[in-house]
Amino acid sequence: MKRMLSILLAGALLTGLLAGCGGTSAPSAAPSADPTATPSAEAGTYATATTADVQAALEDENSVVVDARINSAYIGWTLEGVARGGHIPGATDFSARWLTSTYSDTENLEGETREQVLAQYLVDKGIDSSKKVIVYDANGTDAQAVADYFASQGVTDLSLYDVNEWANDESLEMESYPNYSLLVPAENVKALIDGETPETFESGVEYKFFDVAWGEVDQSGYLDGHVPGAVHVNTDWFEPEETLWMLADDDALLALMLKLGITAEDHIVVTGPEPMAACRFAVILKYMGVEDVRVMTGGLVEWSDLGYELATDNVEAVPVDSFGVDTPANPDWIDTIEEVQEMLGQPGFTLVDNRTWQEFIGETTGYSYHDKAGRIPGALFGYAGKVSSSSVSYYRNIDKTMRNADEILAMWESCLIDPENNHLSFMCGSGWRAAEILWYARVMGYENTSLYSDGWIGWSNAGLPTETGDPTAH
Repeated sequence: MKRMLSILLAGALLTGLLAGCGGTSAPSAAPSADPTATPSAEAGTYATATTADVQAALEDENSVVVDARINSAYIGWTLEGVARGGHIPGATDFSARWLTSTYSDTENLEGETREQVLAQYLVDKGIDSSKKVIVYDANGTDAQAVADYFASQGVTDLSLYDVNEWANDESLEMESYPNYSLLVPAENVKALIDGETPETFESGVEYKFFDVAWGEVDQSGYLDGHVPGAVHVNTDWFEPEETLWMLADDDALLALMLKLGITAEDHIVVTGPEPMAACRFAVILKYMGVEDVRVMTGGLVEWSDLGYELATDNVEAVPVDSFGVDTPANPDWIDTIEEVQEMLGQPGFTLVDNRTWQEFIGETTGYSYHDKAGRIPGALFGYAGKVSSSSVSYYRNIDKTMRNADEILAMWESCLIDPENNHLSFMCGSGWRAAEILWYARVMGYENTSLYSDGWIGWSNAGLPTETGDPTAH
């Protein structure tokens, strides 16, 4: 798994909510227009919406209000001088950055072009030629770019709105994800490095940065570019080959914490080229007992697209003698096989299988080094990637940021996954995909969640009961 992730290609793809839970869905017919091309003559000039227009649109099923800003602003961060963070309640997101972010049409995990991905977003968010669409931003350019793209796709009733008008009116609500601070925008990571104290960060404390990727420093791409000051973490250090790349035991994890100079009192931002690896390490840090752990959103895509420089030096960790607390201090973050066996089938517990549908029904194992296919009886399919076992495209936007929480919840609802009334234990093959999804669940405010780290590989290798086939077939 780590070796596949070490060569993850730029930009995981987001596809839309499928009809029902399970199976695969062909992307919507791709538009002929290039989303980065100069807009047509019909695009470019739009009416200006008022706050009253936005309020009316939010109550109208034939209207859509769209936030065109960077994802971090939508989820809750106060950026671009806006008085309050978050988005207008009821607004969906379609960031202008999705039109131009680093992405390869030919070299990506799911085999889809940017046009196909964006076309599916229109379907997911109910944006089409029959709708009145109001697009808002804070800088006067993002909304224009997104409206131009919508116009190129046949949307004609378009207007623009300045979100500052809404944010400056204290009587109007702004909505943020409950734990948005777990996902830090690159802009705020840069501010930390420059000695500033962005919102939600603690003044006067040192923040430590870690770059997580498979391989030693000369294999991982770390020396080609990393966030300045970040210490490299080889994923094999916490998932060694002798465990079949599953999580090492608690003693080995403690030894790694000491080697990396990490204590329970540290304030940590995890970075790296791939959010999946960063989230995997972040979950381990929380499990061991580090309370202040954040993940830089978007991997290195957002950092580089914002024009920030990457460092190429080798930052050495300074080892410590004590972690500061008994470990693991937060064992409920990670479930063992024995715990899953005990809880599976009990009321209030849901094991969520975050693999491809083909893995879930036993058509493929998903791994070159594992030959057992199938699923754990009682687990509910919860999506991850469309065709690749190294992808979580159903949970990400094209720029590797977190997908809209309302769309994630709708996806879960289609699979009978109820985070309000059940404990959710996320699993995949060996914990990578599920760790990122767990992190997003925590961002959304669902604390009654955990990671079944050993996943399908650990379960099937233990000789425990398995099954195959489509559970929805009759």
